[in-house]
Amino acid sequence: MRLVFPTNENNGTLSKRGAHFGKANFYTIVTIENGVVIDVEGVVNSGHESGACTSAVANIIALSPDVLIVGGIGGSPAAGFAKVGLTVYSDQSSQTVQESINLFSIGELTPINGNGTCSTH
Repeated sequence: MRLVFPTNENNGTLSKRGAHFGKANFYTIVTIENGVVIDVEGVVNSGHESGACTSAVANIIALSPDVLIVGGIGGSPAAGFAKVGLTVYSDQSSQTVQESINLFSIGELTPINGNGTCSTH
């Protein structure tokens, strides 16, 4: 399973998570098999223009994720991910990717079901 996390730095699972997926400096991609992290990759976020969340959605989809875990996301991109069938989870408490992986692994994160978590979009 490929989990994608918006992050502010490229320090693997110790990376600090970005508050908003489209404005993060990096995407940290974590591959998990049988509950074990087998690969961690950091990719620079190519960004998106203000109000152009369609390109931000395409940037994430190009990473071939199974799951996207965000701290915040607007309604339009959340609906865009729902439209293409990508499950998005909200985690507004974890500081690092590792903390978020732990919560996801024990079922503490819930999908946002196409709804945004912030009102800036």
